[in-house]
Amino acid sequence: MPDNDRPALADVLDLQPHPEGGWYRQTWAAPEQVTLPDGRVRPASTLIYFLLPAGEHSAWHRVRSSELWLAHRGEVHLQLGGDGRVPEAGEVLVVGEDLPQALVPAHVWQRTLPAEDDALVSCLVSPGFDFADFELA
Repeated sequence: MPDNDRPALADVLDLQPHPEGGWYRQTWAAPEQVTLPDGRVRPASTLIYFLLPAGEHSAWHRVRSSELWLAHRGEVHLQLGGDGRVPEAGEVLVVGEDLPQALVPAHVWQRTLPAEDDALVSCLVSPGFDFADFELA
């Protein structure tokens, strides 16, 4: 993406393009490690900023950990897609002033939908996020 398309808040917060869409930066990873039943080792949890500019959306994706979305500015329209082999459009959660936290369980498909204004959220992932656990539809 050319620098002139980079949102000003992405510059301020030092965010990078995310493969699913939007902008992100990991801001914290727990120093404690957990070993999962399948042998994967992850931080106990991780935290990112996620910026979704007005009119943009993310691709269907899922991770092998639970995600807690926390609103800071604007609204993120978060659509859930079940835990099947492919996503099926379902419930839409509007994470913002009226619903400042929303949980996406592990293995559940999700995507963000376009909104009228920029949205800044944090996403707390537990066990901690690793791109090896990330799947695009």
